[in-house]
Amino acid sequence: MTQTASQPAPPPVSSLFPSSETREQCDEQLSRGLAEARHRVAAGAVTPVIDFELFKQQLAGFDFSRPRPLGETLQWVITRMEEGLVHITNPRYFGLFNPDPTFPAQCADRVAAAFNPQLATATTSPAAVEIEAHVIRSVAARAGLPPDATGHFTTGGAEANYTALLCALTRSEPRFAIEGARAFAGRPVFYISRESHLAWLKIAHQTGIGRAAARLIATDGSGRLDPRALAAALDADRAEGCVPVMIAATAGTTNAGMIDPLAACAEIAARGGLWYHVDAAWAGAAIASDRLRGLLAGLERADSVTIDAHKWFATTMGCGMFLSRHPSVLCDVFSVSTTYMPSRLEGVDPYVTSVQWSRRFLGLRLFLALAAAGWEGYARHVERACWLMDLLRSRLTGEGWSVLNDSSVAVLCLAPPFGLPSRIVANVLASGRAWISTATFEGREVIRACATHGETTERDVDELVNALRAALHQERVVA
Repeated sequence: MTQTASQPAPPPVSSLFPSSETREQCDEQLSRGLAEARHRVAAGAVTPVIDFELFKQQLAGFDFSRPRPLGETLQWVITRMEEGLVHITNPRYFGLFNPDPTFPAQCADRVAAAFNPQLATATTSPAAVEIEAHVIRSVAARAGLPPDATGHFTTGGAEANYTALLCALTRSEPRFAIEGARAFAGRPVFYISRESHLAWLKIAHQTGIGRAAARLIATDGSGRLDPRALAAALDADRAEGCVPVMIAATAGTTNAGMIDPLAACAEIAARGGLWYHVDAAWAGAAIASDRLRGLLAGLERADSVTIDAHKWFATTMGCGMFLSRHPSVLCDVFSVSTTYMPSRLEGVDPYVTSVQWSRRFLGLRLFLALAAAGWEGYARHVERACWLMDLLRSRLTGEGWSVLNDSSVAVLCLAPPFGLPSRIVANVLASGRAWISTATFEGREVIRACATHGETTERDVDELVNALRAALHQERVVA
């Protein structure tokens, strides 16, 4: 009788998948450690305090030749994050459009990580795909788009704006999807303000039409796109045989929080048969407020809209949204057929209606936040940010400062009574008391301040004012 070799024992389960007891212990340690760190961050310096040479030495010790206890490494990482970041979660961060994330959004990240759904298809993740679609429809309706408007979550505003340009090119010349830019009778071009987010230059490169295809239109002296300059640029390009495909207005410029004349841009786009896009990555959250949403008049006429949930909607990073009134165009742009992807319905599966293939469950962040606060809660959030910047304006103008921009969406461009803005900002950052930045507004260097933290108080604004006073004093001493 023939004997069969015995089956070897399976390798032991990796420490990547610890026991339930160990997981619970680590979860408790992580939750406690993060909560304690949050309190320390709020009370500490906004700017990094890390000894970078020591950090690099410690990091080099992680050569991964042997395993380390996860709890020990978690604590090391939390400590290094406390020491080595500009803390956007500190209420005295008055910087770029990076918020302290809402607690519901943080909860969403943990849920999404635990279930780890793949949102490429509605077949494999029907509940998750439909939750995202529901949020997109709700946001689109709030923005004034028609009931059949569609869209999807993106990794950020750059991906959403990239999607808009692809849609514009494809609708303008359907052969673009197969033949690329050579399908056009002339050079395809599109129009943005010179104050727009210059990710547009990278996007033009990505689409294959080249960075020079992005026409940077002059502003009107207030930081807003000048409609007359836009119309003149269109006429000049057509006369030279170019093919205009899109106008992209900005609602909330990065430097100054200015909103382009959305209705005027919509009218010019309509007359020329161009795709009209609005990059409302920051100011799009104003749709939550009945008091502020009028600032976005003309948004409802857009063919597509970008809104970053990870900006004024304050979800965790990176979570953008692309909205469009043209569902069929998305299918034309991204349709693909494979034998290995389970597909339920045409136009439903995200992998055939968006740039991404494998997708994280991003929309849960905004779903939980909207469910917890409603539009009314978000209205209070954005209106409070505007109130804080009005407060800062009144504090500083009473001390000889000037506000050069006229933004209604919580961004101030400040000119000090004397001294160089860059040196004043450097002094503030060196103090660690607050975080602000320099920017350029209509050719002039300014100090930029923006309210992004949902728990910033009047006391935090006063601390920024005190830090600016101290920085001015240093300038006076140097002078």
